[in-house]
Amino acid sequence: MTRSVQALAYARPSALESSQVGAVLGLETAGGLTPRGAEAHPRFFAGFLSAPRIAARGLLAVADVAAARYYQRALPASLDPVVTGNGDRLRFESFSGCCGVYARLDVLQEGLDGERIGHGTTNVDVNNPLRDALSRITADDPLHLRVGPEELAVTTLDGPVVEKKVPLPDRWLRGFAEAQVASAGFDLRAELTAAQAVAFLRSLPRGSGNAARGAQWVVASGSGLRPTTRPVPGAVCLPGPERLVALQRVLRHATALRVYGPPVADGAAAASAWEVVLPGMRLTLTLSPDSSRGFSGEGGVLEALATDDAAADAELVSVLLAWEPRIEPASLAEQSGLSTERVRAALTRLGTAGRVGYDLADAAYFHRELPYDADRVERHNPRLVAARELAGAGAVTLDGTLASVSSGDRRYQVRESDGALTCTCQWWADYRGKRGPCKHALAVTMVRRGATVAGGVR
Repeated sequence: MTRSVQALAYARPSALESSQVGAVLGLETAGGLTPRGAEAHPRFFAGFLSAPRIAARGLLAVADVAAARYYQRALPASLDPVVTGNGDRLRFESFSGCCGVYARLDVLQEGLDGERIGHGTTNVDVNNPLRDALSRITADDPLHLRVGPEELAVTTLDGPVVEKKVPLPDRWLRGFAEAQVASAGFDLRAELTAAQAVAFLRSLPRGSGNAARGAQWVVASGSGLRPTTRPVPGAVCLPGPERLVALQRVLRHATALRVYGPPVADGAAAASAWEVVLPGMRLTLTLSPDSSRGFSGEGGVLEALATDDAAADAELVSVLLAWEPRIEPASLAEQSGLSTERVRAALTRLGTAGRVGYDLADAAYFHRELPYDADRVERHNPRLVAARELAGAGAVTLDGTLASVSSGDRRYQVRESDGALTCTCQWWADYRGKRGPCKHALAVTMVRRGATVAGGVR
């Protein structure tokens, strides 16, 4: 697994402290991007939380996921959560070390009482002493939240900093993009009342004993959700139910549980999202199709990355994002003059650089700016790299709806049927398109679209 090291520099550790206005939760920020450009320690909010206990537990749930590995648990991992100010809300995001669970806490306008919410994205320090302090909040006494440095400290940040150097595997970067692509294809499958949500989530196993049982399915019923032995229409895959354990942090405060998933297809395991509705907040966990299968290998972004149009379109679309909390492809299409299909491909490409996410409750994309490089994601995506090499080496021969691809000492047949490509390779035999196209189909797509492949990998 390719890794780089990300240095997160904070002016001081985040802390929960007493002050003249009561308890103050100070979340310190690292370097990030804002409408004013790059800032060492951006400030997004200062004010009160409407529901301090719930917000503290929601933040702990996001931190739990950041520190967890739900597969091969012996390998510890931790990356401080990302926070984005979208003007009308604060979004706290994290990804598990195994790349199989994406968590996001949205603290909405009604959950905040204070100054105007800023715009931008950065990491926030969530250290062990802060976690201990947050876990001891048991009452809704007034709690002041500060995301970013104190006003006085803004001019005195040349002193010592607290620096964390964390390994950043490339598959985590791909995971953020793949989770967004998967979520954009989900529909609401069930909505449970608070009592139904509590009953269902408390019935789930907390250990890892069921992780090897393969795909499990649930379907909406009059009493909430019930297990089903097969993926009937309307069912939702629950892959690795123990991975929902972070929701237990906020369960007693839930007002509803919304469950999202794609249409059932061929009974194959699928990703799903589980959103707990809280007073002034939402906590969402998105699960990969299997506990041992991270989002990074799902291949949902490959079609968009296989074209030159998407790269140019992404540059155009990126200037229209403007830190909006709700981004509608149809609106961007009108502003940019592109088709909605090309806008979606551009958003997918921007997602590989962490520049957009997807909010299921709003059924819309949102703008953020993670410090990731889309070209780097391309370079470290094995199927995409191999496809560019095949296309650049002239290994693809087109003949109407049929294509031949020479790879090594073998030739593979790629056929188009109803707009989809099939292949005679082992990857297609194993996954039949459920994890994106194989390298041979991708190479055919590149050649047919006239993508720039001269010189191999770009």
